[in-house]
Amino acid sequence: MKLRLFPAALLSVVALALTGCSAPSATDESLSSVLDSGTLTIGTEGTYRPFSFHEGGSGELTGYDVEVARAVAAELGVDAVFEETQWDAIFAGLTAGRWNMIANQVSITPERVGSYEFSTPYTYSTGVIVVPADNTSITSFASLKGLTTAQSLTSNWNTLATESGATVEAVEGWAQSVTLVEQGRVDATVNDKLTFLDYQKSTGADNLKIAAETTERSESAFAFAKDGTALAEAVSGALATLTADGTLAELSDKYFGADVSQ
Repeated sequence: MKLRLFPAALLSVVALALTGCSAPSATDESLSSVLDSGTLTIGTEGTYRPFSFHEGGSGELTGYDVEVARAVAAELGVDAVFEETQWDAIFAGLTAGRWNMIANQVSITPERVGSYEFSTPYTYSTGVIVVPADNTSITSFASLKGLTTAQSLTSNWNTLATESGATVEAVEGWAQSVTLVEQGRVDATVNDKLTFLDYQKSTGADNLKIAAETTERSESAFAFAKDGTALAEAVSGALATLTADGTLAELSDKYFGADVSQ
């Protein structure tokens, strides 16, 4: 999944649409069916570290999204049951009723709001410039003009780097990008803040830092079928409880070393 950033004003409109979405209809059984069955069935990839993955490749399903979803299910008093699928099929499975919700860092976009219901966000992120820890010359995206960054050519980050005036060295993904920065073969790389925080947390690397980040940010939430308003509202209520009692902050720190839940 590619992260998409949207201006704050546009996200405010989307947020208003979410909070002001139509009330559950008399035939909306999305919540009652979950409560009656005692299970919340959740679609996820299972291969999207650190959000949804198997430890060691074959261990128990875990990850930030998985743990948040389990905590939500516990708040609802039901069991969380995960169904793994590829990203390209995850929304089709939701529409077909194979699962009650998606937990896979689904970004809230204007297009998706028209087709699905969403909970309140549980993850926020920005685009960042990652540089060597001793770099003092790159302090903004404008600083990238005339410099070289390592980017995947099909990513949004490539577009942002190019528009900032950088010369881009093509790579296949984050692993190659960060290696080139660490080796001093490029000046920087532009990527998602969550990707960098996960890398820093999992490797303990202290030789890199964030030099600047976008003012725009993405918001990720649980996704539901369009007729799942009642369930979406109940999950949002559970997320509010998990925010108030510190659970989301604790899970954020576990996976990212920072609170990405607000």
